[in-house]
Amino acid sequence: MRVLHVPFCFYPDAVGGTEIYVEQLSHEQARLGLEPMIAAPAAEDSSSTHAGLAVRRFATTLQPVRLRELYDADGDSLAAHSFAALLARERPQVVHFHAFHRAVSLRSVAAARQAGAATLFTYHLPTASCQRGTLLRWGRQVCDGLLLPSRCTSCTLHGLGMPQAAATLLGQLPRGVSDMVEASGRTGGLWTALQMRALVEARHDAVRGMLAQVDAVVALCRWSQALLLRNGVAATKITLSPHGLADSSEQTAPSPQRPTSGPLRIAFVGRMYPIKGPDLLIKAVQGSLSDVQLDLYGYSQDEAGAQYTRSLHTLAGSDSRIAFHPALPNQQVRQRLSSYDLLAVPSQWLETGPLVVLEAFAGGTPVLGSNLGGIAELVRDGVDGVLVEPASEVAWRNAITALSTDRSRVATLRAGVRPPRRMAQVATEMLALYRRIQTLPRELLTAVGT
Repeated sequence: MRVLHVPFCFYPDAVGGTEIYVEQLSHEQARLGLEPMIAAPAAEDSSSTHAGLAVRRFATTLQPVRLRELYDADGDSLAAHSFAALLARERPQVVHFHAFHRAVSLRSVAAARQAGAATLFTYHLPTASCQRGTLLRWGRQVCDGLLLPSRCTSCTLHGLGMPQAAATLLGQLPRGVSDMVEASGRTGGLWTALQMRALVEARHDAVRGMLAQVDAVVALCRWSQALLLRNGVAATKITLSPHGLADSSEQTAPSPQRPTSGPLRIAFVGRMYPIKGPDLLIKAVQGSLSDVQLDLYGYSQDEAGAQYTRSLHTLAGSDSRIAFHPALPNQQVRQRLSSYDLLAVPSQWLETGPLVVLEAFAGGTPVLGSNLGGIAELVRDGVDGVLVEPASEVAWRNAITALSTDRSRVATLRAGVRPPRRMAQVATEMLALYRRIQTLPRELLTAVGT
């Protein structure tokens, strides 16, 4: 069975958890006898390999021609044409989408269906359905994820920097106002804000269209499964298949003995971006008088991330308890974390993982994480980690202080860590799903999702 995976990007680009998941799943599928291939948008068509996996690039327009391309179902016409040509060349039997944006649009799904492939979509990130990108209402409250135009428009505008009162008012404007502004061709600043209602509705239509057209939807955790159900996706169309961790030569053997004296060693591993919360973690350490060593292994994907990273260095100042390190290669994360007392995951958005929590557990390291989204589903509070109020600097500082003061509690948490779920199990579940959607008529599958 030839399977084409379609993520946001792929190596050698700067990648995130979605792309790591795709790589690991592809390797496991190859072991099962499948023929996995990865396709990602790029400046031009190309073919290459990465770690033994076939990688195909399909051309996309680097900058959108019009504002609506960022929101509606049509997406980028060049990407749709290039993707259709790729399908004709490679002839996959299953197309597994891991992204949904202007380069991987509803037209991409239609092209896969027209090519006769079974299709499915994995909901990896809140950005798949939330225009703000975090699923936090006003940036603070966990949202139920319902696609409601007025509410989502207001929250989107607030996330772009508009005061809450003004954002609420603009979210309640009639759709006709947005249409008139768009027809005028004016964009930027207030003009874009006035169009936002129509743009958000276009995005909602696109998301609903994609969820209806694919043959199956994969939820990586319970909160995303519930979100999909709330938005009308039939339970029979959703497969709950949580993250798994690739097998490694660094198996889950008993973790090395860590010193019970000296500083409490905490690691942060991940993308340097505000929604990942490293600034909150730094402030919590700075506000604590505890004997702590915080090591941050981070990377940035763009200039905004690089600028944010520079601000973190400034924030940390001369505090000798805080150190910055280059990003860890994926194959080294587990071993490096095994030497720490805790992994800190201070995310400020709803994660469907993250994979680094599983890496920590595989190395026998407990997790200090935000009581939010997938983290709260993976970490058993008081058993193999501690869950903390996400945005509270005081709560993070108190948790760090308590664990630093009572090192026996850290040892108890470490003893409670159990081996994580494996990617091999995910691959087996995906194979069963692929076979199921291949055998059912396309018309039936589409009807099930509406």
